[in-house]
This record gives sequence, C-alpha cells and structure tokens, in this order.
Amino acid sequence: MISRLLSADTYPHIATPNLENVRILVVGDVMLDRYWFGDVSRISPEAPVPIVRIEKREERLGGAANVARNAAALGAYAGLLGVVGADEAGAQVEALLRDSQIHSFLQRDEAISTIIKLRVIGRQQQLLRIDFEEAPTDTVLRDKLTQFNALLPDYSVVILSDYNKGSLVNVAHMVAAARAAGKIVMVDPKGDDFTPYAGASVLTPNKSELKRVVGSWSSEEQLTTKAQALREELRLDALLLTRSEEGMSLYTADEVLHVHADAREVYDVSGAGDTVIATMAAMLGAGMTMSDAIMTANRAGGIVVGKLGTATVTRAELFGN
Repeated sequence: MISRLLSADTYPHIATPNLENVRILVVGDVMLDRYWFGDVSRISPEAPVPIVRIEKREERLGGAANVARNAAALGAYAGLLGVVGADEAGAQVEALLRDSQIHSFLQRDEAISTIIKLRVIGRQQQLLRIDFEEAPTDTVLRDKLTQFNALLPDYSVVILSDYNKGSLVNVAHMVAAARAAGKIVMVDPKGDDFTPYAGASVLTPNKSELKRVVGSWSSEEQLTTKAQALREELRLDALLLTRSEEGMSLYTADEVLHVHADAREVYDVSGAGDTVIATMAAMLGAGMTMSDAIMTANRAGGIVVGKLGTATVTRAELFGN
C-alpha cells in the first residue's frame, strides 16, 4: 500500500472550485453558542474564583449549525435539519440561520429546551463553559427522519454531525438511504461504537474518538493497521483522522495520505472539526480529488484555529479570491 506525505510544496496551488452548485444537507445536533465577554480585575471573597464583569455578549451557531455555517461561508448551498426547543434560544438559532443564508428545516420540540453552550471569556481566555442540553423526543425524531428522506433528492452531499446529544439515533437509516441515492456521505462520529455509520463515504474522527473504538497505538504502522481494519469493517470509502498538531491522515483502500498541520498560532480549537468536515464535503461535492480536498480542509482548519470561538473560513481566505 502506498503511503504519501502531502505538503504545500507538493500542492503549491489548488484551483478555486465552483461551489455555487454544491448542495450540502447538514443533519445533526443543533446548538446555540453564547459568549459572555468581560473584564477580570479581582478574585471573589466568597471563593477562590475570578470575578468577571460582563461587558459584551455574542451568539453564534454551534454544533451541526456551525457545520452548515462553514459550508455556507464557502459559497455552497447549505441546508440544516435538526431539532431545537420551542423557546427563545430556538428562535435565535433560526434568526442566525437566516443571517448566514442557511436553509432551515429545523423541527421544534415543545418538550425540550434548545441546547446552549455558554462560555465566559475574561481577558481573551475561556474561564468557564456551562452546558444546557436535553435529548429530543421520539415523536420529533420520527418526523425528522421522514423529512430527511423527503429532502435527500435535493442535495448531492450529506454531512451527519453527531455530538452525541440524541438527534442522530436514526443515523444508520440516514447513511443507508443517502448512499442508496448515490450521495456523498460525510460523518463526524461520537461514542465508542462506530457501526451505525457503516457504509458512509468518509468518517472523520479525531485521535481520542478513534482510540475509544480501536484502542491505543504505539507506532504509525500500528495506527495504519487499526485504521484500515476499521475502514474495511465499516465499508468506508475513506477514514480521515484529524490529529491536532500532527495534521491529518487519510486512509483509503489504495493509499495513506498524511498532511502536516498548517503552521499557525493556535488561538481557539472550538469548532475546528466542523470547519474541516464542511470544507472537505464542499470540495468533494465540487469534484475535487481526495488529495486536494484534504489539503484544502487542512488549510481551512489551520485558519480557523487562529480565531476566537466557533468561526468560519471564507473562500477568499482559502484561495485568495
């Protein structure tokens, strides 16, 4: 089997793809990311914790919604299918989707609250994160699966963004239906069992996620053996392992491609995986080769970690036009 190391020298220029006709349906756990920024000047007399005087608040799309936001920022036609509560946070998610020109197919669940991740930032450092989350009800999930099947013919690429919050309990059915319809299916997995994702085009675990499924490895050769065995077991076209400062590795039946991390100052890794999967999906949808797509996704990941919080990368940042 061929093993190659890709670098900017190997691929000095990748032509800008035509993304306007790429239609991406993102399905998964939808969240609202809230950021409270403030000044820290003293420690609380009640406990040894900093006191943050809030000066600014921001709200951004999170989870699967951030994946869709990244796809739309690149110029692709992005649709989002997920579940939110019938509450103020759900309405805010809908408003942010409109602002980002994302086509919303959100289900409103009267029985739950919208998932919220609240981050408190002091002196440009995250001091605290508070999560509010509830799993969707069975009735809403059944409606969501029906809507997924109805939307499928209108899209060429499907991204399943699993944050293990309960929105993708029907993921095996979605993968099977999308592949039967000839769609590219990208999956960002969670948990210690990847069998529900069997048959997908590309699976994109990070190192810790892969270790939970295949166990640890002590050498590059052992990692390759375990990754390829998993890829074959799950009948994947490719397995893309994101490796933080070590870059990425793409395992296919024909070869293994390694890409060094794009050398940039890391400011915040929040949502970097969302950027990577959205970028690779958009590039594959535009007809780019696997090797060019992974190079482009790697570059996008290197850009977004230099930004605060869940962020996006534009086509101009990626290709300079």
